[in-house]
Amino acid sequence: MPETAVAEPVTQNQETIPDSKTKAFAEAVDSGAAGAGGSLDILLDMTIPVTVTIGSTQIPIRRLLQLGPGSVVKLDKSVDAPLDLYLKDTKFATGNVVVVDGRFAVKIKQILGLGELKPDEKK
Repeated sequence: MPETAVAEPVTQNQETIPDSKTKAFAEAVDSGAAGAGGSLDILLDMTIPVTVTIGSTQIPIRRLLQLGPGSVVKLDKSVDAPLDLYLKDTKFATGNVVVVDGRFAVKIKQILGLGELKPDEKK
């Protein structure tokens, strides 16, 4: 089972430069492109869970039952490999682990478009 963590946005003195995808979405919101006179404002205030996967592995149930404190489970990714960020079951970004105020955080490295995902990652 993959190790996962819930990421929270970090707002500590960060200057963000929106990319073209973010700008296009912001322009659509500003222009009221919600269709039939609707508004996207309600969506902008919603929160959604983000899952960060550091790796995964498959182990036999016999081995799983032998795990205890101090056991080590080897994952399929190297230490230098980027983490995968998911919205629901869809991978949307990659990032690296950082520490902010003594807590783990994820620094987004790349936002993925559907064309950049492998066929098994599109759901």
